[in-house]
Amino acid sequence: MPIGRQAVPTSRLWPSGGVHLWPSGGTSPLHTHSRGHLVYAARGILSVHTERGTSIVPANRVAWTPAGFAHHHRAHGHTDMRIVFLPASLTRLVPDHPAVFTASGLAREILLALTAPGDQDRAASARLRRVLVDQLQEAREQPLHLPDPRDDRLRAVARVLYEQPGDTTPLAELGRATGASARTLSRLFHDELGMTFYEWRTQLRIYHALVLLADGHDTTHVAHACGWANPSHFIAAFSAVMGTTPGRHRTGVSG
Repeated sequence: MPIGRQAVPTSRLWPSGGVHLWPSGGTSPLHTHSRGHLVYAARGILSVHTERGTSIVPANRVAWTPAGFAHHHRAHGHTDMRIVFLPASLTRLVPDHPAVFTASGLAREILLALTAPGDQDRAASARLRRVLVDQLQEAREQPLHLPDPRDDRLRAVARVLYEQPGDTTPLAELGRATGASARTLSRLFHDELGMTFYEWRTQLRIYHALVLLADGHDTTHVAHACGWANPSHFIAAFSAVMGTTPGRHRTGVSG
């Protein structure tokens, strides 16, 4: 995904984590951390971009970025971003690659407690981090990660859909513009990205839908902008990925 404008957030930082209040569309520069960290959007939507692809982090998800992974963040809507660094003793219990997890109600409350203003009791915070990791271990990784292609032919197809997520051009026709057959592109999507073209395109459309919902657009507009002719089909696809309807997601009601 292309990097947008960089904007300086209003920040409160301490050794174990912090809070960034981002304006809509703000991005951080590319950077790394010596410790792995979790990010959570208490308000708005975050995307976390690494060499592995883009992770989308709405309010019912939490993203994990291991130490040493170069990354940048982007805010969609005015975003309250919470950061919790994990000590090395806990990072062995979470994946060694960027991941997105469902954030249970308890996990969300812990993330907010660990990033609340005021002095933090170190022993209590350590206990909360252990419980938080327990919650993540019980949660499955969620399909809100959009891998970025490396093959030039896939990248050409991806550029078309990044710019126009609602494009419904068949893969065979997209392939003709890149000099590759639909069969070749299908194989590349499977071998390189671990999913079919249609699965990848749906992930991209859901990502775009989350951004549009954060900007206040209604469900019908979002459905059409993201390539669904029928809003009910969009609602079904969105609910299958997000576990809630677009309307409930926009109003912050889960389930």
